[in-house]
Amino acid sequence: MATQPATGPTHRILVLADTAGVAEGLLPAMQSYGQVHLARTVDEAVAALRNESFDLVLAGSTELLPLTRAAAHERAGRILEGIAQGACTVARDGRLIWANAALRRYPPEVADAIRQVCVRVAGEWASAAPSPPAGHVRQEVVRVGSDFCCDLSVSVLPTTSGNVEEVLALCTDTTAMARMREKLDAVDSAGRELVALNADETALLEVGERLQLLEEKLIRYCRDLLRFTHFNVLVLDPKSARLQTVLAGGFSEAARNVEVYARETGNGISGYVAATGKAYICRDISQDPLYLPGFECAASSLTVPLRLIDRIVGVFNVESDQPAAFTEEDRQFAEIFGRYIAVALHMLKLLAVERCEVAGQVAADVVSEVTEPLDGIVCEASRLMDEAPGSADARGRLQAIIACVDRVKRVLQAAGRPAAIRGLVPEAVAADPILRDRRILVADDEDIIRNTIADVLTRTGALVVTARDGDEAVAMIHSQSFDLVLSDIKMPYRNGYEVFAAARAVNKACPVILITGFGYDPDHSIVRASREGLAAVLFKPFKVEQLLENMHKALGAERPKS
Repeated sequence: MATQPATGPTHRILVLADTAGVAEGLLPAMQSYGQVHLARTVDEAVAALRNESFDLVLAGSTELLPLTRAAAHERAGRILEGIAQGACTVARDGRLIWANAALRRYPPEVADAIRQVCVRVAGEWASAAPSPPAGHVRQEVVRVGSDFCCDLSVSVLPTTSGNVEEVLALCTDTTAMARMREKLDAVDSAGRELVALNADETALLEVGERLQLLEEKLIRYCRDLLRFTHFNVLVLDPKSARLQTVLAGGFSEAARNVEVYARETGNGISGYVAATGKAYICRDISQDPLYLPGFECAASSLTVPLRLIDRIVGVFNVESDQPAAFTEEDRQFAEIFGRYIAVALHMLKLLAVERCEVAGQVAADVVSEVTEPLDGIVCEASRLMDEAPGSADARGRLQAIIACVDRVKRVLQAAGRPAAIRGLVPEAVAADPILRDRRILVADDEDIIRNTIADVLTRTGALVVTARDGDEAVAMIHSQSFDLVLSDIKMPYRNGYEVFAAARAVNKACPVILITGFGYDPDHSIVRASREGLAAVLFKPFKVEQLLENMHKALGAERPKS
């Protein structure tokens, strides 16, 4: 029957020449059905399929299988070439047959490491009995030094023999994820070390020494691990809502002493974060209305809350001289590290509380030491009133003395917090050749503490002057000369560091001892003054022996005895 030519649209036909010449003989007949393209080789046919579309492909049986496989490989290659993952085919003998653009961008040592893994896997599969089927996949992890990590999926490529001759590998770069995991592990390890400040090896350190150790570690971790150079830690006073700097690195004194409160507006980013509990990234301080001056050359900042379970106990603030220096990843790391900082500070506070949890006993000690002399005053005043019945003025003054003693007793009985010196005023305080004739300033806003210390030192032979607050202390330092200054840290008007600085400015040889009853130093006085020559720190409650021992060291025990 005669073949009818096509009446529809012209067809595009690809004809692959064969060794027997059959395809060429069909060309005249095929041309009546459409446009015919003759390919002399399989490679020519594959190239034609890649560049053009055909409605029909004619090939001999021996050429059809390689053409089909080649066309499939070509299409797969075009797909793999455009994906973001690295891809390659590797022969079992180690030859890199093909690699896509993504894998070609890898450093040579990385591409070679991937090739070696493929060779190993292909060899293991080839020696297995039976060999795994085509499409079988194995997952591998490839690491090249500390700069590259990837997940590798290696699969068997099909062959006519069924043997494993080539493998296809898809590579997913996990370097960034691995670095994040490593950094998280490092942050967690650093945080645990911060919290371990109360471990046995540091059990003998005073709170101030632990605070200084905490700051040193914090500076090192922030700079070496988190790449944070300028930072400060502010602790929240729950009563006043004030945020006070306790630890800092790279901040000026003026920036440390800025008065900030936990409020959403008018108190900078730190105040906002403490009030809301929300982390805050400031990409450009010049455009952010919340920002208050901190690091002098700052261009951007990151501030996160310090969380202790469900409470905000402060903020961790970091600043950079580069704009937009902080990312969401930085925020996540800072928040994790901030939780450890909160725990470490809380443990320091608990340490001081533990030292002072005998508050009732402390008050009782003071009462027991001063009750007898107070009762003696009342007895003497009563006797004088009996001896001077006709003098209204004298009786009034004596009654005022008795009333004053009663008030002192009531204050002592109501004293429940640990703000005294344990075991003060022993029955006899002998004259002390080191302290005798020394001019000593005692500054404390608590009358009982100030006067009791003054009494003890007076009995040693020292010449004692007292101040009720920071302003009085600084004024006396400027108007008189002293051999030693003993100052409470937290006082009205001026704090302990300001008293220390005034004393050092007038006479650098004058030793200064600071006293505190707080779990941590709210004005950062201890660490700051320690760097500048602070003689010692006493934590309430302390005994007379501790006071005298520290004063001896500060003044120098080489003074000749008499």
